[in-house]
Amino acid sequence: MFKKFSSEEVSAQNQVKASVQRKIRQSIAEEYPGLEPVLDELLPKKSALVVAKCQNHLNLVLVNDVPLFFNIRDGPYMPTLRLLHQYPNIMKKFQVDRGAIKFVLAGANIMCPGLTSPGGALDEEVEAETPVAIMAEGKQHALAIGFTKMSAKDIKSINKGIGVDNMHYLNDGLWKMERLN
Repeated sequence: MFKKFSSEEVSAQNQVKASVQRKIRQSIAEEYPGLEPVLDELLPKKSALVVAKCQNHLNLVLVNDVPLFFNIRDGPYMPTLRLLHQYPNIMKKFQVDRGAIKFVLAGANIMCPGLTSPGGALDEEVEAETPVAIMAEGKQHALAIGFTKMSAKDIKSINKGIGVDNMHYLNDGLWKMERLN
């Protein structure tokens, strides 16, 4: 998704109205209840919230030119990896084994066997089409953020094919873009 992402892909930036800002804050608060105590700090009510529209129906939520969240079409908002590293417990987590790390960092989708093999781990409660943090065996921080294609139970039982779509990973275009100018 963000493999070769750069600021040239942003087609429009709009400062959103207060009502839209409230709607974005509310959906983020519902999705990530762990962010509730720091939400006013992250998305201050008085500062300008900018939504940058990009190619492929992608929206970036910016505060002070810093991308904090993204979503595709009207899908759920997902935090950027920088934000996830600051607040590591806001998302459900899947863990891949050591063999999958280099592929995930190259932008590959996460396959079911990489999650079910020794070293991999699943959160049993995760349903299909849920944003998840992708952790790596032996590593402290998330290396990617993905969108589940099937539930954790299905990933375990089917154990074939793509389990999680890789949306944003370390060293991709969004990671390298600390600020949008």
